[in-house]
Amino acid sequence: MSGGPSVTLKSQPIDGSNSGNAAAQQQQQSANGAASSANQGQGSNTNGSAGVSGGAPAQEGTRQNSLQRIQQRKQKVFNLPLPQKVAKLSMYSACQAEGCRCTGWKTPQENRHRDVESSYCPEFNEECRNSSCRHSLRTHIAHLDNITSSSMDELLGAIIDMENLFMSMQRVEDEDTKKVYLYLFRLLRQCVLTRQQAVIRGPLGDPPFESPCITKAVLSLVFYKYQHLNPTELQTMTEVAKTFLNFLNHYNFESPSTRRGELAHEDASNYKINYTRWLVFCHVPAFCNSLRQFETSLVFGRTLLRTVFQYMSQQLKKKCISERDRFPEDKRSIITQMPKFLEALRAELLKDDSPIWDPNYRPPNSFVIQQRKRNQEAAAPPAPGGGAAAIGSNKRSSVGEPLHKRPKKETLERPISENLDDLPTDVVMRAMKSVSESKTTNKSEILFPVNVSRDENVKAEEQKRAIEFHVVGNSLTKPVDKQTILWLFGLQLVFAYQLPEMPREYISQLVFDTKHKTLALIKESQPIGGICFRPFPSQGFTEIVFCAVTMAEQVKGYGTHLMNHLKDYSIQRGIKHLLTFADCDAIGYFKKQGFSKDIKLARPVYAGYIKEYDSATLMHCELHPTIVNTQFIAVIRNQSEILKELIAQRHNEVQKVRAGLTCFKEGVRSIPVESIPGLMEIGWKPQMRPARSARPLEESSDPEKLATSFASVLQSVRQHTTAWPFLRPVTAAEVPDYYDHIKYPMDLKTMGERLKKGYYQTRRLFMADMARIFSNCRFYNSPEPK
Repeated sequence: MSGGPSVTLKSQPIDGSNSGNAAAQQQQQSANGAASSANQGQGSNTNGSAGVSGGAPAQEGTRQNSLQRIQQRKQKVFNLPLPQKVAKLSMYSACQAEGCRCTGWKTPQENRHRDVESSYCPEFNEECRNSSCRHSLRTHIAHLDNITSSSMDELLGAIIDMENLFMSMQRVEDEDTKKVYLYLFRLLRQCVLTRQQAVIRGPLGDPPFESPCITKAVLSLVFYKYQHLNPTELQTMTEVAKTFLNFLNHYNFESPSTRRGELAHEDASNYKINYTRWLVFCHVPAFCNSLRQFETSLVFGRTLLRTVFQYMSQQLKKKCISERDRFPEDKRSIITQMPKFLEALRAELLKDDSPIWDPNYRPPNSFVIQQRKRNQEAAAPPAPGGGAAAIGSNKRSSVGEPLHKRPKKETLERPISENLDDLPTDVVMRAMKSVSESKTTNKSEILFPVNVSRDENVKAEEQKRAIEFHVVGNSLTKPVDKQTILWLFGLQLVFAYQLPEMPREYISQLVFDTKHKTLALIKESQPIGGICFRPFPSQGFTEIVFCAVTMAEQVKGYGTHLMNHLKDYSIQRGIKHLLTFADCDAIGYFKKQGFSKDIKLARPVYAGYIKEYDSATLMHCELHPTIVNTQFIAVIRNQSEILKELIAQRHNEVQKVRAGLTCFKEGVRSIPVESIPGLMEIGWKPQMRPARSARPLEESSDPEKLATSFASVLQSVRQHTTAWPFLRPVTAAEVPDYYDHIKYPMDLKTMGERLKKGYYQTRRLFMADMARIFSNCRFYNSPEPK
């Protein structure tokens, strides 16, 4: 939904608009200029709120001016004489002298306050101020003799981006944001040293992170909700949708620490990951064009939007109200329709079966083509001062660290001691060192391990190349080597022997099918196990067809390591779900590998794609894109060992036998808990309990959360040893006079059926039925005559 006119409702100041060299101390004057420029860029909106007062146009101008200053400074550096450009590069170039570890040429003492970007041009024979270097400038730039002009400009642009990042890192207060800035600063620093393009790799993954993206879902919402409108009204709702996307793309998200008290644990974890991704791929590249930038609405999906929608929609509504007078007359309808659109989007966000979040849901091509034509016809330059702007720009207008847009509500309510729960870094480092030393010094445990995981043994074999893992498959379009064919034959035999109830012809058909692949476990050049699977990239899942290890090699951890390799293989290809039909003998294995009978994928995603089997159970495993599964067990075990060491260290510190309490012998009936000797020393803290208020009947308005809690209670009651009389309805054949006395019977089976039908919309209904079971039992079995 790019292109076409839309209303810009974002006027956040720009960060990173500094124009100084903050990384090199000798460029102090330039750094001061950077701070001055950054202060200008912040304008009057220092609290980071999205609201705009009467000074909003000035802030808008300041924002654009800040971006222009960044580009103007780069252009100025690009136009410098060659000696000055080389001098600028030398400050970030490692000394080429053999054995010298100097990472950048330092301006001599007498010239340290002069700026190479202005009039200062050092001589090539001037020595580096670093006492451990003392080599000339020429030695630092020896590797730049054959560099082209364009490559030199790219390096200089990366240096300016790096300096802007450094200044932003100095101003930001949030530690999570500062860590991301430091990571990107070091990345650019390394790219300048190695003269390579900046490429972000690691556990964050690659954009896009979800499917469908927010842009696609919002376009689907316009068709899904408003296709019945006349063309003029439909075009208005399309403009409203584009305005929302524009606001989202220029929105400064709050740091995870600011929202820690508002989100549940799982939501907070997901938000922290998505916030980091937003900083790295969307926010920072707006003023550091050495990094590739992505639009927020094109790379994120439902998970991020759910966590920020409530507050962001409030800010957008306030924006619409405060800026209503700035809108042209023909755009006022956008303001009127915005609350209606936000409410519709909120409803679809909360529904798990909403079609707009289905990756396969697409509006008709005629609708999409019609929208594109209207966008092209409506495309026009923005009116000066009118508040309208095109959203097709690749650059964000809000740059730098995300400012806090609202005060922390829980700051005054939480005890101060909660901020001191984290252990000091030196304590953790000491524990890690102790664990590491115990592993290297305890030879007996290395030679004769007692509790070593089978997964560790398999990984050791893999490192020694005693076993290998290969993804093999047949092909009709290119030659298949002999080794692959032999492995496929061997895997066919393994599956046929270990799965005797499966027809051999069917096994051969799938193993040699070109759409299927097999992860083979090779030992001594022979396959001893494997997993045959078929990926469905368009649907986002992989179907596991066969999984087997030869009998002689079972119970050694090979099966677990095979599955971990398959998970990593799927994650690398953007697939985040595994599905399989497991027979009764394999359900236990798949449960240990993280599979569940609770299928979280919508049925239309896999129905008609996956092969269904009789007497088998469909199981699902959701993959986390940031987890390396082959290393996960080792990480957890290492964390466990560190935790045990921390406990042992703490135990040694506080271990002390104290005399018993004698006050009770003297007639004292009670004493405060905190007065017990030694209790405070071991870290006990008095619990600050809020005043107890009457619990509402409905703690949660989310029907799914209520249903989950009700199902958990029912399951616990069913498993009770004395619950057998209440598991099913009482029959007249068993107790002929039961229904003569009990007019409203109830049992656990009936409650389960009501739960599936969605009868229990409130906690009161569930409690009433559960209480009726007990009251009926007491009434019928009462010793008193009825």
